[in-house]
Amino acid sequence: MVESQIEARGITDPNVLEAMRTVPRHRFVADDNKGDAYGDHPLPIGYGQTISQPFIVAMMSEALNVGPGDKVLEIGTGSGYQAAVLAAMGCEVYTMEIIPELAVRAEATLGELGYDVTVGNIDGYFGWSEHAPFDGIIVTAAPDHVPQPLIEQLKPGAAMVIPVGPIGAMQTMWRFSVDADGLVTGENLGSVIFVPFTRAED
Repeated sequence: MVESQIEARGITDPNVLEAMRTVPRHRFVADDNKGDAYGDHPLPIGYGQTISQPFIVAMMSEALNVGPGDKVLEIGTGSGYQAAVLAAMGCEVYTMEIIPELAVRAEATLGELGYDVTVGNIDGYFGWSEHAPFDGIIVTAAPDHVPQPLIEQLKPGAAMVIPVGPIGAMQTMWRFSVDADGLVTGENLGSVIFVPFTRAED
C-alpha cells in the first residue's frame, strides 16, 4: 500500500510513511470490508461516514507538518484511523466525533491498539478550546466555509488542513497557515470529495 499508493504519488515525509506502514488499517473497517482495507479508495464505516483512502490520509498528514510532541486536533474521528496515524507519528492527539456510536467505537479500537488518543463526542465546529492552542488541526469532513473558531485555536506557525465545498460536489482541500502576527494564508492542495461536515443542529 505505502509503496504503490503513497510513495509513488509523491509523499516523502518519513514519519508519515512509517506511520502508514505501522497502523493496521484493517482494524478500522467493518468485517465485510477487511479484504479491501488496503485498497486505494474510501470505505463505508456506517452512519453515512467513510474511512478516507490511504493516499488522502497520508497527504493530509504530511501537509499538516507535525511530528513527535506536537498537539493536534482532529475534527471528524470516524473510524479513528487518521487519529491513529497521527498518534503513530508521535503527536498528542485530540479528536472530536459528533456521532456517538462512531466516537465509542473509535475510542475502543484506538485503546485496543494502544494509541493514546483523547476522543470527544462533540460538535467540532467550535474546536476544543480547553486543549487549545494546537500545533495543527485536521478536518476530515467538508464544511461549506472555514470555521473561524478553528483558525483561532491554531498556534502561531501552525496549520490547518481542511476540505471546503458544497455537499455532493467537488470540494477543495486547503492548507491554512497562521504566522507570528496572526496573518492567515491559504494554499490550494487540489480537488477532493468528502462527506459533509455535520453540526449538532443538523
